[in-house]
Amino acid sequence: MKTIGILGGMSAASTQVYYRELCALTQAKLGGLHSPELLIRSLDFAPIADLQAQGDWAAAGRILNTEALKLQDAGAEVLILATNTMHKLADEMLADVSIPFVHIADATAQAIAAQGLSSPGLMPTKFTMEQSFYTDRLRAAGLTPIIPNDSDRAETHDIIYNELCKAVLRPESEAAYVAIAERLAEQGADSLILGCTEVGLLLNESNVKVPVFDTTLIHCRAALDLALD
Repeated sequence: MKTIGILGGMSAASTQVYYRELCALTQAKLGGLHSPELLIRSLDFAPIADLQAQGDWAAAGRILNTEALKLQDAGAEVLILATNTMHKLADEMLADVSIPFVHIADATAQAIAAQGLSSPGLMPTKFTMEQSFYTDRLRAAGLTPIIPNDSDRAETHDIIYNELCKAVLRPESEAAYVAIAERLAEQGADSLILGCTEVGLLLNESNVKVPVFDTTLIHCRAALDLALD
């Protein structure tokens, strides 16, 4: 089993899900007392969020690159970035990194296409919805992503940063997310991408009418498959 390096903390809430899911998947695949070989570098999200808000992506990219190299030097053999939004900086992060990297958007696109679906609704942060670094990769895989309207984008983003990243779960926010998902389905979405690693804290197959693709869970499966290959 190869050692998976997880660059996380963005936010800590979702990084906890990565750890739990990778442990559960490994035990299910290998049985017995097996657990994954992991190295986790969990960053303080507050400075990263400040750089996002300021639009200083160059500084954020330098931080990710420094930490990815630390994981590689520490012995990681597979690298994952435990956040959708910061994949905007995947190229910057991977400078001088030689170990395999599992891109969350590519893994998600493959999972959707494998189900014969093509028009996923997308619910991530405003950065991921309004910039092309993520949707371009979905389109390159033959998908046609459907993005929420302006007000729904704002509400989706606000709930992520003001609640989910702080592990605050409110029934009112779940209802708001369910309503946004329903509007995406009315626009023609044949599936739904939980496009921020925290969105799965509120939405899942039990409260969404179309097939749900939780990027965190998909990412974990893809990383473990590579680690066990």
